[in-house]
Amino acid sequence: MLTKMLTSALIAGAAAGLIAALLQLFFVQPVLLHAELYEGGERTHFAAASGHDHGAGAAEGHDHAAPAEGHDHAAPVEALAAEGHAAPGIGFDAPRDGLSILFSIVVYSGYGLLLVAAFALSEARGHTVSAREGLLWGVAGFVAVQMAPAFGLAPELPGMAAADINARALWWIMTVLLSAGGLWLVAFGRNWTVWALALVMLALPHVVGAPHPADFTGPTPPELAAQFAGRALGVGLAAWAVLGLFATTLWTRARAA
Repeated sequence: MLTKMLTSALIAGAAAGLIAALLQLFFVQPVLLHAELYEGGERTHFAAASGHDHGAGAAEGHDHAAPAEGHDHAAPVEALAAEGHAAPGIGFDAPRDGLSILFSIVVYSGYGLLLVAAFALSEARGHTVSAREGLLWGVAGFVAVQMAPAFGLAPELPGMAAADINARALWWIMTVLLSAGGLWLVAFGRNWTVWALALVMLALPHVVGAPHPADFTGPTPPELAAQFAGRALGVGLAAWAVLGLFATTLWTRARAA
């Protein structure tokens, strides 16, 4: 039975990891490479010229102040070609992209092992995990591992200001553990005392607060940072949903065999 558990977890994790890697290559990596142009100084982001007026001047027919030379509103990645720049992320860089795909498969295989272990633990408590519940399990994993930590520490691009990495790692681990435990108590708790404890566990990391730098500075445009965070979380949700569906399907088949 242990062999079947491991096989189910690894197959589901590898499939989800591959899907996540492909989505990242198409949607997330172009934004990442675009940000690296700002980090390396090849592109520069400036604030609007001080004379630029969006208020009464426009209503009175006055001309807007022209942007300063080199003014850049952090155009989306798709607009780079129109500006005469090569769009980043086009093509396949075998060493970099190959390692990214491999890393994604390894990471989601690990998530698959944790998810299947949770299946076994829930069945030991008398709850049968069906394939139809896989989506909920996957979404719960996404909330615990990605969405809850992102509430305090959003996915970061190169060139963004950040607090000490050890402090951030400690807060991230605490958030994942407390979020996973809180969701478990929400799902399997049987009284209000347990559910109240679950809410405390879910809220505690955010009450404590994630570590942030004293000053928010850096060359990366905030528009790119927002686009990167949104795409990274979207890809994470899709991958976790696939992982939950695949893992529960393979788990139920292995258990019935």
